[in-house]
Formats: sequence, structure tokens, C-alpha cells
Amino acid sequence: MGSGPPTGSAQGRLEAEQVRSMFDGIAGVYDLLNTAMTAGLHHRWRERAAQLARVRPGDRVLDVATGTGDLALALAAHVAPGGEVIGSDFSEAMLEHAREKVAQAQGVDGTAVRPRFEWGDALALQYEDDSFDAATVGFGARNFADLGRGLQEMRRVVRPGGRVVVLEITTPTRPPLSTFYALWFDRVVPVLGRVVQALVRAALAARARGLSPAAGRGHNGNGNGNGSSGHGAGSEGAGIADAYNYLPNSVKRFPEPRALAAELERAGLREISYVLLAGGIVAIHAGIVPASTSASAGGAGR
Repeated sequence: MGSGPPTGSAQGRLEAEQVRSMFDGIAGVYDLLNTAMTAGLHHRWRERAAQLARVRPGDRVLDVATGTGDLALALAAHVAPGGEVIGSDFSEAMLEHAREKVAQAQGVDGTAVRPRFEWGDALALQYEDDSFDAATVGFGARNFADLGRGLQEMRRVVRPGGRVVVLEITTPTRPPLSTFYALWFDRVVPVLGRVVQALVRAALAARARGLSPAAGRGHNGNGNGNGSSGHGAGSEGAGIADAYNYLPNSVKRFPEPRALAAELERAGLREISYVLLAGGIVAIHAGIVPASTSASAGGAGR
């Protein structure tokens, strides 16, 4: 990336390739920043989304835009024993971290389910119709280049009677939370992104200087086996500040909870409900795939 933010980041809109590049660039610090921004509450929110998927042991679940796999891991506990969880994402760097997380998971016994992570396009899922008992997306729907199409794809791959669950940040409208939210996401989060980017670049530069005599070796202890020139100090830390400038703007232009419920209905889902958590900062929507989707083109009409 260049020195300026990607085109559209200030408006919370990026092209699909820009989004992919952005997440490849922040994969190494994604979990750390999520924990810092939410005081660790994102794990609790993902667990609630997994509960609302209402899957049982032996079920098969797809987690779209899985990122580093936290929601997929939460779902795995609900489908064990005998179930299957697939996490799909179009950022290979994020998927690498998800796979490492599963490999390092503690307490895995013979009945536990280990999620499988695969590259995939949320707007053109590679799975057969009606092939999952549920599909989820956690903090990824606002990055869909076409929200309606992404929701339709999730509905398509879920069997009749199964559920589609969307976990997403939303914008509270009532003070004092709305005031705090605006301060946190508009001011603090972008600054946090810039600070972390500076720290990452400094650490990478120091590491490159220390390892320069052995730059030709294939493995240098950096965890990815790519040598000191693998990602490079200029690319691995690049884009963190841009990404966390994009984040609050992407939330602002995303549909508010009632409008998102209407989007789910337009995608062919029925019996749609949603819950607000953390005082209205987070919304979890759930809808059921009807027995017949022939009427799925009907509008939300709300």
C-alpha cells in the first residue's frame, strides 16, 4: 500500500481486492486489536452467536468470513461430538492464523471437533445447496462487496429449517453510550491502529537488522518460515492504520438493526429476530431458511 489510505477507506467502502489486501496486512495483530478494542468481550459475543445458531452434536456448520477462526471454534463446541465446522475466508493470511490457533488448542479429546479452514468467496460459496445446518458470519458482513448477495449465498447453502446468523457491530443512538461510542470508534480506534502499526514496523525493522547476515536462510524463527524477506518490514505492518480508519466508517454505513433484518428477509430468510448486546453496540440477527425458498424474492415490506 502507498502512504495514503486506500481509496474509499474514509467512507467505509473498499473494493473486494482492497479488503483482502487489508486483512492480509493486519492478520498478525487482528486478535490483539480485537481484544483491546472490545476489552475481550468479542469472545462472549461470538459465543452468543454460536448459541443462536441452535446447532446440535453432529450438525454441519459454515462460518463465512471466518477471519482467525474464533467463531468457528465457538461453534465447534456446540456440534461435538460428530459434527463439522468449516471456516471460509478469502484472506489466506487470516486463515493461516486460524489454522495455527486450532493446532495449538488445548484439551482436545477424541470427541472434540476441530474446524477446517478453506479459502472461499462469500459472494460465490463453493458449497452445494442445503449442505449445512447453519451458516454464520461474525464481524464480516459489513465487508461484503454486495451484502444482499452474501446473505443469499448463506441462505442457499443452509438446509430448510436451518439458521443464518449475523453478528455485527452497530451504532448506538442514545447517549451517553452513543457519545462514548463516537469518541471510541472515531478517535481512539484509529489512533490505536496507528500506534500498533508503528510498533510493528519498528519491531520488523529491528528484526531485519538483527537477521540481515542470515537473510538467505529459509527459516529465521519468525513463525512463518519465509526468511527475513518473507513479508518484509514494509508490508507485514502496512495497512494497520488504514484498516482501523476503515473500521468505524464501515460500521457507520452498514444498515442499522431494523434495516439489516429487512435485508435478511429480502435474502429469503423468515422468522427473523435480533438481539442487541453491550448497550446496543453489537447486534446478532438470526433467520430461518423456509421449507420452500421459491418465495424468497419477496421484499421485506417493513
